[in-house]
Amino acid sequence: MNFAALPRSAPAIKPLALACALSLSVLAAQACAQDAVPSIVVTGARFPVDAGLAPIGATVITADEIRRAGATDVNEAIRKVGGVYGRQSLDASPDFALDLRGFGSNSAQNLVVMVDGVRLNENELANTVLSTIPVDSVERIEITRGGSSVLYGEGATGGVIHIITRRAGQAGTRASVFAEAGRFDHRDLRASLSHGAGPWSFDASIADRSSDGYRRNSDFDQTTASAGLQYAWDAQGRAGLRIESARSDSRFPGSLTEDEYLANPRQSLTLRDFGTLDTDRISAYAEQRVGAFELAADLSHRERDLSANYFFSTTLSRSTYASEQTQFSPRVRHSAMLGGQRNELVAGVDLIRWERQVKSDFGSGDARQDSRAIYLRDELRWNAPHNARLAAGVRHEKFEKDDVLGAATDSRSQSLNAWSLEGSVDVMPEVTLFAKAGRSYRMPNADENGLRSSADVLQPQTSRDLELGVTAGGKERQLTARLFRHRLRNEIFYDPTIGWGANTNLDPTRRQGLEVEGQAALGAAWRLTGQWQRVDAEFTAGPNAGREMVLVPKNVVSARLAWVPGDGQSADIGAQWVDSQRYGSDFTNSCGARIPSYTTVDARYARRMGAWEVAVSGLNLFDRDYYSNAFGCRSGIYPSDGRQLKLSLRYDF
Repeated sequence: MNFAALPRSAPAIKPLALACALSLSVLAAQACAQDAVPSIVVTGARFPVDAGLAPIGATVITADEIRRAGATDVNEAIRKVGGVYGRQSLDASPDFALDLRGFGSNSAQNLVVMVDGVRLNENELANTVLSTIPVDSVERIEITRGGSSVLYGEGATGGVIHIITRRAGQAGTRASVFAEAGRFDHRDLRASLSHGAGPWSFDASIADRSSDGYRRNSDFDQTTASAGLQYAWDAQGRAGLRIESARSDSRFPGSLTEDEYLANPRQSLTLRDFGTLDTDRISAYAEQRVGAFELAADLSHRERDLSANYFFSTTLSRSTYASEQTQFSPRVRHSAMLGGQRNELVAGVDLIRWERQVKSDFGSGDARQDSRAIYLRDELRWNAPHNARLAAGVRHEKFEKDDVLGAATDSRSQSLNAWSLEGSVDVMPEVTLFAKAGRSYRMPNADENGLRSSADVLQPQTSRDLELGVTAGGKERQLTARLFRHRLRNEIFYDPTIGWGANTNLDPTRRQGLEVEGQAALGAAWRLTGQWQRVDAEFTAGPNAGREMVLVPKNVVSARLAWVPGDGQSADIGAQWVDSQRYGSDFTNSCGARIPSYTTVDARYARRMGAWEVAVSGLNLFDRDYYSNAFGCRSGIYPSDGRQLKLSLRYDF
């Protein structure tokens, strides 16, 4: 669990992890990817492919784009460059809650996050912590929206975010140092180094960041370090090892009522609450080509130690969580020509073991889960002029769970299946139609089964997924539109109206909407991008049929203007408007108020002089008071950050 997931009282055991509907600028990333072409690769069906064969509808963010945007962490890069909407974190960390396709407070459980082929999601209610990944170690980030359970397993109904770190291989030595300071006593220090000689290469990076935070008792301190070693025995194979470690300390500012927020949004009523999070990860990988076959495997082990301390008057309530996860993922790809078309067949296995030990003043939570999955995906590709692609895939996954509930241990075995069918075709020059359909699923995790509304364990959540889209234009001017729909059965959700609150399987629900993205080059130095997303999230049956789901804005509109004249200067400015949304407890849509809509503006200017780069940036430039996290009717409000100005200096050598 993360800090935001840890309760102040037993009725609040459900974590307040939440996010919002996606928006922002996907096409900016796509356009830049097209400009960079030959050297860019993407993961595709869990194997590297050329950028032109990216997963249908995917977005690729490169390391250069992350740097130009001035993103100081992976989470910020996903939001600013990748177009994923995020909400202010609840634990003073920079890990905003991310959401694909409008899953509100359960967004983290409907989004799979991978790092170098290794799943970061845990079998618990928690947002995935991305701030521990050194941003200077990232080579690219791939975002695939919509149901993706065939390749990535449970929890991928909203989509997948795959972070690929640098696997050193270039000859020579490169290094950089970075320092940034800003309002709220913000400080960010980073250094990175890479070296390659012959078949051997290595890289390393360290970072230290801290802030006093916008609100009282919202201090955050974090140190991270990573190192990687690789050996490439020939052009057909390589193997490597990566180690990462992070230590975080965070204060918990807590929530406010509407009256308290209006009086002073920076105040805190929980001045003594705090927590820590320590994460260590080691992973190994190997790849080898044998004729028409490509073999690959990832083996990883991750350990997390988390503590949270809450004070009720003079009484301390302390919880500690120690979890570890081991994953082994071997896979194979076969490429061949069939009837003049290129055929790619991918098969693989995912084996994951997760365990957790809990010490808490309010209850137990020890748990264990083993999952074993096998998947198969086949794709046919036709050549010009239509450049058609057709892919189909299936997955079978079995889960074995042991959950400690009081003095008893509940042991269960459950199996689920997923399928997908997708394709694209160029119907005319610079006009591509694409479509995806499939079935995705999500399993109830240890925390959800630990606080449930039913006597028996919760049922798995399933979704029928459908997407239709069109892309028109080229890299200079382009417009993409998508219609999507997710029809969910047994959606797993926390319902605060059940007793003191409990996790339950909801009546049938639906997410459907429209995503429109456009970009245009305005001369040689200017580029404009814009996005509009509309999401209708509602119950389709039961007593709440026709009512809106909570914490999902219907509309999110954003625009960004970038200036890169080529003389060492660069600048960009972005604005985003977020529609109003239902409070987190308003399942009956009876609260007489909504979370207000808001608009934020950010900007950055940078000047490069030889090996030096100096930049000034600002977030929430008009110092707008707003919030996107609120879990009761006019209460449970977590204010978002006010205006922040930052100055940075970077040196490359």
